[in-house]
Amino acid sequence: MELETDLEAALEYINANAANAPYIIFGLLLLAGFNIPVSEDVMLFTSALLAAKNPDLLYPLFFAVFAGAYISDVICYAFMGRFLGEKIFRNKFLKSMAPPEKIEKINQFYSKYGIITLILGRFIPFGVRNALFLTAGLGKMNAVKFCVADFIACIISCLCFFTLYYTFGESVIEYVKKFNVIIFAVAATVGIIIYLRKKKRQENFTG
Repeated sequence: MELETDLEAALEYINANAANAPYIIFGLLLLAGFNIPVSEDVMLFTSALLAAKNPDLLYPLFFAVFAGAYISDVICYAFMGRFLGEKIFRNKFLKSMAPPEKIEKINQFYSKYGIITLILGRFIPFGVRNALFLTAGLGKMNAVKFCVADFIACIISCLCFFTLYYTFGESVIEYVKKFNVIIFAVAATVGIIIYLRKKKRQENFTG
């Protein structure tokens, strides 16, 4: 509750200090990399609305939210996942943010569908992005592969959601949440197709 209050206060401060908003948004998103509950979606929404009201800040705000989101992903993957590893589960706060059962479920997706899990998962708004990055780190995913795939996914997802919020404002929020369900369905379908084709190739090879 205290963190939510702090975040609300931060958002009020951002709106009241538009000129400094890019720096504040960038800094807040970096905290998300350490599993501090700062919502990337809220930052995207806030920055897009500010940009609509302050066109001169359009590019600084987009760059801030994109760079903050991407570096946050890398922090979660590299520091939380690869460096700290299983130690994070000894901390009650971090454990509550990324329960082992959720990590295990995502790890199963990585095992079956590979990097497609990361790419499609990046587009799920109001979802489990940090758990994806953390699991990639825990599983020692190749660092270059992670950084390249996440960079591409991050810039596309940020462009899509920022443009939606910038153009339509609050009216599009409910549609984005519904889109979340569609993304899950598409991701599951694509994943199953890839898995079945991969399995068929392995059977043909061994046969």
